Amino acid sequence: MASTSRTRRGRGRGRGRGSGSSSLPPPPSTLPLIIEEFFIVVYEDPLVKKKLPNKFADYLHGQEPAKVYLRAADCGPRLWTVEVLFDGQGRMYLDKGWEKFAIAHGVDFGWFLHFKYEGDDVLTVKVFDGTMCRRYYYSDDEDTDDESDDDVKPCIHPL
Repeated sequence: MASTSRTRRGRGRGRGRGSGSSSLPPPPSTLPLIIEEFFIVVYEDPLVKKKLPNKFADYLHGQEPAKVYLRAADCGPRLWTVEVLFDGQGRMYLDKGWEKFAIAHGVDFGWFLHFKYEGDDVLTVKVFDGTMCRRYYYSDDEDTDDESDDDVKPCIHPL
């Protein structure tokens, strides 16, 4: 009678691909903390200062910027200068200048804002409205320096 059991080869532990050296990543406790992306949900007045995640503030510890530059994704090269407030207890807020950015992008209650830290104190922002759909903007404004202009020049959301 023939045997019905099958022998599996090339699988399981033992010799084969990767033997002799570990191909596993190091355990999480040994990986460097890199906070490049985070989000906030607008639960209160969209025009008042916005608290950023504590882990992001911790990431910048020792190199706390006095201001950051917000760039709306897909809205041209314009950088919005926003002062940063640290409250002495490790919390970080987007303060003076945030209101202009929020008005220009129509930020409202229940909106979801995705931030990506680009380095050099620049944060790129993707805006999602109350339906959780991304809003795309464009700008015909060639001026990239908002400090010389107190008027809010809105980015335009195509319908």
